[in-house]
Amino acid sequence: MREGSRRLGAVAIFLYAFMYLPLVMVVGLSFNASRFGVGWGGWTLDWYRLALRNPQTVSSLKNTLLLALFSTLISTLLGTLLGYGLNRHPFRGKKLFARVLMLPIAIPDIVMAVSLLLFFSVMRQASGWFQLGLGTMIIAHVTFQIPFVAVVVRSRLHGLDASIEEAAYDLGAGRMQRLWHVTLPLMRPGIVAGALLAFTLSLDDFVVSFFTSGAGSTTLPIYIYSSVKRGLSAEIHALSTLMIAAAVLGTIGITWLQWRSDKRSISTPVPNRFSRREERAVQKIV
Repeated sequence: MREGSRRLGAVAIFLYAFMYLPLVMVVGLSFNASRFGVGWGGWTLDWYRLALRNPQTVSSLKNTLLLALFSTLISTLLGTLLGYGLNRHPFRGKKLFARVLMLPIAIPDIVMAVSLLLFFSVMRQASGWFQLGLGTMIIAHVTFQIPFVAVVVRSRLHGLDASIEEAAYDLGAGRMQRLWHVTLPLMRPGIVAGALLAFTLSLDDFVVSFFTSGAGSTTLPIYIYSSVKRGLSAEIHALSTLMIAAAVLGTIGITWLQWRSDKRSISTPVPNRFSRREERAVQKIV
């Protein structure tokens, strides 16, 4: 048993090192005074200052955040509605529709990008709209973000206890009251997790953004890709470190929010939310 545990521990350490050692190297080189190469030249923060003072970097960072924010808001709303409908409302072809929903997840990014580029080209010739830019990039990101959000929300609803909603109905809550006071709070971890996943996918997407971008809509991954063609530099390491830090802070923040939500749901019983409504129902009966 001990020998097996040691082997599993060694395998786990190797896998973690394989996944995170390249990231640690990038973070370390972002503080290296040497502009090129891996030779250590001392500690410095100059590359962060140069990167944040570069107008192209600031513009690409702004486009990246705007793209991720708007696409996440739209995909979270639509994906939540889609996941709720697939879980709670039966209709013809539901299984087929649920399987088709998985296609954008399984389709390669390059195929998705070329398809969207062709779609925008056809629509632009037919209507004069859909000029390549930040708007087309938001639409493109929403198309591959919705399935991820819907799958996460649907799996969260699948694990909920239906008796809680039935208890709310017995206490006099209407359909919208049930949805707002019971279902949505219980769905919140799934919705937040889906939104975080969509935001992360938008931040690090390159292929779809590259094919659907236009003039003035360069994102940070596209900017890094074009800069890497001229050679790796410490500024690229600094920008990559900022993206890693954003992902880590987002993960820590969402973990803390979920822990706080779970702690609050345990300490606050659900029936207290419907005590006044229950008293009114009793008074009407009397």
